[in-house]
Amino acid sequence: MLATRILLIDDHAMFRAGLGMVLTTGISDIRIFEASSLNEALTGTPDNIDVVLLDIKLNGLNGLDGIALLKQKWPLVPILVLSSQDDPETVRLALARGAAGFVSKAETAEKITATVNLVLRGHFPALSQEDRGAVPRHLTPRQCEVLDLLHQGLSNKLIARKLSLSDNTVRRHVQDILEYFQMSSRAEAVFEARRQGLVG
Repeated sequence: MLATRILLIDDHAMFRAGLGMVLTTGISDIRIFEASSLNEALTGTPDNIDVVLLDIKLNGLNGLDGIALLKQKWPLVPILVLSSQDDPETVRLALARGAAGFVSKAETAEKITATVNLVLRGHFPALSQEDRGAVPRHLTPRQCEVLDLLHQGLSNKLIARKLSLSDNTVRRHVQDILEYFQMSSRAEAVFEARRQGLVG
């Protein structure tokens, strides 16, 4: 079974090590890849990543300017900005440039882990605490891919293999698809998706 792959981009090795331990404790079956700069992230990490955790203050190109490059390499992978520079304007800029969410380094380990879990499930936490637990108003591109394969009758394991995702990640996507359609079974969700014209 493939582990959930998290790419952590931060120029402080001690912070990367500490956050890695926090995430490993709080999220089951994950593999963490580390990079100290955007260049290192873009050239020295695997092609298949489930989520990117990005600091803003980096050596060389900063995180805000690098979001576009990360999205070019991993267009379907959510980017969660994790920074001590958490003023409203910086948060607004990060989200405007395509970040899926923003969390301050000043938050507790539990809060950071919970936010990473939300992003892995396709929820995009921004500023509003109320919105963080809400069912997404639209399916993400990756969830649409999963939905199409559900429509083809593939099991979670086969979907994971076809999309190069971990079983856990596929399970989260399927659960969120069920929540989106407010259905209790995969068959009901596929039927509703067909009724809405989302699948052929």
